[in-house]
Amino acid sequence: MRTTHLVTLLAGLALVAAATVTHAQAREEGRLLLASQVLEEMHGGARDQAIPDRLLQRAYGIAVIPDMTKIAWFVGGRRGHGALVVRDKDGRFSSPIFVTMTGGSFGFQWGVESTDIVLVFTTPKGIQGINGGKVTLGGDLSAAAGPVGRDALAATDASFKAEVYSYSRSRGAFVGLALDGTVIAIDDDADAAFYRKPGVLAGDIMSGSVRSDDDSARRFLAAVTTSTEGQRQASAAPAPRPAPPPAAPTPPPAAPAGAQSFPLADPKPGSEPK
Repeated sequence: MRTTHLVTLLAGLALVAAATVTHAQAREEGRLLLASQVLEEMHGGARDQAIPDRLLQRAYGIAVIPDMTKIAWFVGGRRGHGALVVRDKDGRFSSPIFVTMTGGSFGFQWGVESTDIVLVFTTPKGIQGINGGKVTLGGDLSAAAGPVGRDALAATDASFKAEVYSYSRSRGAFVGLALDGTVIAIDDDADAAFYRKPGVLAGDIMSGSVRSDDDSARRFLAAVTTSTEGQRQASAAPAPRPAPPPAAPTPPPAAPAGAQSFPLADPKPGSEPK
């Protein structure tokens, strides 16, 4: 009888553990879907209210923290969970690495606010810092409120002096947001739950030795790729030309643009799309 009770207890514990793992994985899948939606809406929105194409094309890494919550009652704090992807030397993005974002603020304030946060990393240093566990914006990495709009970089820090540019979206349009003092850290528990690999390292995901074929991961990567390469490919397409006179030979079609290495070079003056 005691043996039967023990077997039943162990079976129950195993079911509880399996249900917990499944729930945790589903939670991270949901976060990826929300992050994908943020990028998809960003790409489909008005170009004068979006993150500049050139900045996204130059990104070594992009982090999206959907529904970051700020709670304040004289002393405020903010906390959010999201996902980060990083590029290799050939410009390919890794599978998502889950991250947390934590910060505080002081002063006379109250209320609850939820915003979407997008971080654009423009140097390898920021990615290496996160791989080490965590980084502090404005401390470990120079950070700045990101410029907005297609032509914003012409007048705002066109040389990408900051290592991280930060944006928030709470009412449809993206705006630059200063996040000095905010800590970005690897969410090891979320990575382990999503990849079903206890102890999985963020460095293994960044290097490509650990990847995911989950639908939510594929959708997130597709949204990132569209955001960072869609406008570049469109601007690289040859402009239509008038048909030559009948007597003149027809020139051969232009060869398709080849793969570009990373990082991208700044365009020559006067060569950017109008």
